This record gives sequence, C-alpha cells and structure tokens, in this order.
Amino acid sequence: MKSQAIVAYGAPLQEVTSDIPTPKGTEVVVKISHSGVCHSDVHLQDGHVDLGDGDKIDWSKGRSLPHTLGHEIEGTLSAVGPDAQGLLEGRAVGQRFVVFPWIGCGECATCKRDQEHICSKPRQLGIQVAGGYSEYVLVPHPKYLLDATGVPEGLAATYMCSGITAFSALKKVRTAYEGEAIAIVGLGGVGMMGLQFARAMFPNNKIIGCDIDPKKLDAALAAGADAVYNSKEPDALKKLKVETGGGAAAAVDFVGSTPSLNFANGAIRRGGEVIVVGLFGGKFAAPIPAF
Repeated sequence: MKSQAIVAYGAPLQEVTSDIPTPKGTEVVVKISHSGVCHSDVHLQDGHVDLGDGDKIDWSKGRSLPHTLGHEIEGTLSAVGPDAQGLLEGRAVGQRFVVFPWIGCGECATCKRDQEHICSKPRQLGIQVAGGYSEYVLVPHPKYLLDATGVPEGLAATYMCSGITAFSALKKVRTAYEGEAIAIVGLGGVGMMGLQFARAMFPNNKIIGCDIDPKKLDAALAAGADAVYNSKEPDALKKLKVETGGGAAAAVDFVGSTPSLNFANGAIRRGGEVIVVGLFGGKFAAPIPAF
C-alpha cells in the first residue's frame, strides 16, 4: 500500500510503500476513502509547536520514522482479526465507518474510567501510530469504528477531530445567559464548525463571528452568524462591546495565537470566559490582578 509519511521533521512528506497490514487478535483493517488534514499535522511534520519568543515544544518524540500522519479517517471495513469476529456488534466488511483515533493504552486508570483520549501512554492514530494518509489503516478494536450512515462522504472524517474539538469547546461555555453573545474567534474549518454547533446548542443566544479575513466573515454570515467583526480593524473591539451591551458572555478562540487570544480576552464582558481551542502558537501575558 502507498502512504504519505514524515521521513524527516521539517521536510515534505514522501510516498512510502509497505504491505497492507494483516489484523491480529482484536485488530481490524479499514480501507481508507477520505482523510482530513488537521493543522496539528503541520506541527507534527515540523516536529515542534511554537511557544513564542523562539521557544518551542518538541513534538518529535513518541513515534518512529517514517510515520504516516492523519487522524481524521473514513473508509470501509476491509479485514477482521480472529478475535474481533465476536466483537463486531453488527459491523460488516464493506460497511462505511469513521475511525475514532484518540486511542489509549486500555490498561491504565484513565482508560478504565472511559477517558482514554487523555491517556498518558496513547496509541493515537496518526500521532503515535500510523494514521490515515494511506490506503489502509490498522485499528486495534472494532469498537473504534463508528457508523457513518447519513453523513456526507468526506465530511464524516472531519468529525473525528474538527467536530469533536468544536463540540467539546462549546460544551465548556457556562456563563452565557439567554440573549447574550457568544463569540467565535477564528473562522477556519474548526471555527466554522464551532459556529454551527453554537447555533444549535445556544438557540437563545447571539452568535457572533470574528476573523481577519472578509471572505470568512461573509461565510459566517451566510452560515447564520448574527453579526461579524473584523478583528484586524482598530475599532472592532469597541464596536463589539457596544453592540453586545458590554461584551460577549464567552469567546471561543479557534486560532490559539497571540493576536486571537488578545482579541478574545478583550471581547468578553465582566465575568465572561475565554475557551482556547486553537494551537497556532505564541504567548499570552496579562496582569495577575486581571484574573
């Protein structure tokens, strides 16, 4: 099978060829039809995350090269290991699935309380083990295959990271009372998904979009945003605070950069909250008494 893999950090991905995996034990193999590209894949390819001022987090550990990226995976069940036959629970070869990639060790206390996505010894597809930039992927158990029926092809794959990320971020909003504004800062792929979730989860709130790109602001309005603000404009925060009656109840930063977080922090009202989701990189500083 062909895969696109990291062969050296900071270098372009290269095509590598290997055998199609043979499932053992409870393992299953998925033939991949779609794999999303996440911005964190760029950080993985670089081998680091920028912390600002020249500081970096080393992301080159925990995997061997060549390494196949891709954690937003969609495809059809292709092969089943001998111990997985009795674990399929209705899943069938040829059926279309998305693959939950945030897989833990399965043995630690974190995994046993159903929080394997934060396991300290993870086996996450595309992160520590081979992922979806390939023709096939090996999955340790059929329970990680989620039925994609009814979800458009290609879109389903993105729900395994972009969708989960946006949904979990909006679930953290606690301070928005009826009629108050919730700001979505950064209207890229995850931010636009966050906008859609916000509209569904907070039907009695004003959902506003913030970005530096006029085309993205137009897209947000078309997707149902109640108002948009160009965060690059010098009077954007003042205008936002006036039109929201003192600021947003919550701002969700889907960029995670110094400018976006500064804007999100400036956009909230007293007692409001900021949820940071993006991983662009940089630093944030604020006086301690401000908290």
